[in-house]
Amino acid sequence: MTRLGPLVALAFAAALGAGAPGPAAEPPVVRPGTVVRWAGEGVEWCEAGGLRFPPLDGACVVPVDLLRKAGPLALARGREGRRETASVLVGPFDYPVQKLTLPRSMVELSPEDLARVQRENREMARLWTPDGPRRFRLPLAAPLDPLPAGGRFGHRRVINGSPRSPHGGADYTVPQGRAVLAAADGTVALVADQFFGGNAVFVDHGDRLITMYMHLSRVDVAEGQDVKRGERVGAVGSTGRATGPHLHFGVRWRGARVDPALLLGPEEAIPSIE
Repeated sequence: MTRLGPLVALAFAAALGAGAPGPAAEPPVVRPGTVVRWAGEGVEWCEAGGLRFPPLDGACVVPVDLLRKAGPLALARGREGRRETASVLVGPFDYPVQKLTLPRSMVELSPEDLARVQRENREMARLWTPDGPRRFRLPLAAPLDPLPAGGRFGHRRVINGSPRSPHGGADYTVPQGRAVLAAADGTVALVADQFFGGNAVFVDHGDRLITMYMHLSRVDVAEGQDVKRGERVGAVGSTGRATGPHLHFGVRWRGARVDPALLLGPEEAIPSIE
């Protein structure tokens, strides 16, 4: 498991009142867009960002939004009736720059296209807040079999010379028509034909975890349908703003945009504090 450094022990000792008083330790630094794991025996509940949520496999697993500003993030948990606290420091945005050249019609939006994008953004935003029982486990199942190398999560995009929003998902270039698979059990919360995402499927897995599958050539599920982990939800395509066939796979967890690779990989890949 990825450790966050020797200062963590000092930070926890101070937070829990253990040991003799000493100089305050700096909290460990984490990257925006990551996930932090805080494990311990008998964890009953977890808190971060004003939200309380149940532990996952005995640990508080906290997503950190890609666009969260640098600064401290307070964590808390309950054990045996006690409240324990810690903090991490969200570091500066340090992802690479990706330069793209696209047709002007895909970048310089007409008033009609802009209104469409804004409407689609509102439709997606309503998906981030509903809560429900957790229906997933980590690691998530890969959305492609086999899963090729890919990603570019967090890359700061410069399109036709102008800075744009950072890339909030992972891109996997595979042939047109390759089956796209659900990452976990869940309910299809939205099926849409979007300006940017093309044919897109959004699946709600409970605990405010939403997975997104975009640029599909076809959709094989309907809104409200329950799906199982590994079940086909569509096929790879190049619909929407895409220069070729690929899958854009994104994850929102409790509203935070996080790197899907962390949830698809082994537990050891997730930064851990102790």
